[in-house]
Amino acid sequence: MCAHVLVAEDDEMQAELIRRSLLAEGHTATVVHDGSAALDAVRRQRPDLVVLDLMLPVIDGFGVCRVLRRDDDIPVLMLTARSAEDDVLLGLELGADDYMTKPYSPRELMARIRTVLRRSGHAAGRREDPVVRAAGIAVDPERHEVRCDGVGVECTPAEFEILLAMVAEPERVFSRRQLLECTRGIDRASTERAVDVHIMNLRKKIEADPRRPVRLLTVFGVGYKLSGGRG
Repeated sequence: MCAHVLVAEDDEMQAELIRRSLLAEGHTATVVHDGSAALDAVRRQRPDLVVLDLMLPVIDGFGVCRVLRRDDDIPVLMLTARSAEDDVLLGLELGADDYMTKPYSPRELMARIRTVLRRSGHAAGRREDPVVRAAGIAVDPERHEVRCDGVGVECTPAEFEILLAMVAEPERVFSRRQLLECTRGIDRASTERAVDVHIMNLRKKIEADPRRPVRLLTVFGVGYKLSGGRG
């Protein structure tokens, strides 16, 4: 059962742990760190499940859940550091499908995710193949492998995460900040300028002429996008 899971968690280390656990299970994942970004990601990506921390900035988890239940039926698994019964009951009354109280083990979280997905049936129609493909590039998050036009490409961990995000959403324009977020937990000292270096190195690996890229394109004043479409 391969699903796309949106992780809304403001603790970057915790979010990265969840993301890596999901990838190891064969799922794909998008990570955001505030409630407004979570709602935006839901509208853009239509995930199969939202893992939702209650203590999010901008819009808290309760607010996000209210909007989701008003506009959608995407399953929600709430994470809370609050063990008060009233908080748990409110989350369930707002429509959360399940909840977990911190601290929790990644194995238990993955088991709960499997249960919610199976119960909801949202992932039933998805392909089992975890590989994402676009513009002649195939990225395998389970094996941590990249192939371009059928040829293996060696990538650093940061390059891999940036490419995975872009291949999953071809033609989407990513800002440097958004691509930097993809590498959090790998190099926490990175800056937005480091993204330019990663893109330059990726172009050397996947472009026939890195000086005239046709895949990894610069969108001036905004950031970068992967051009070429699915497949």
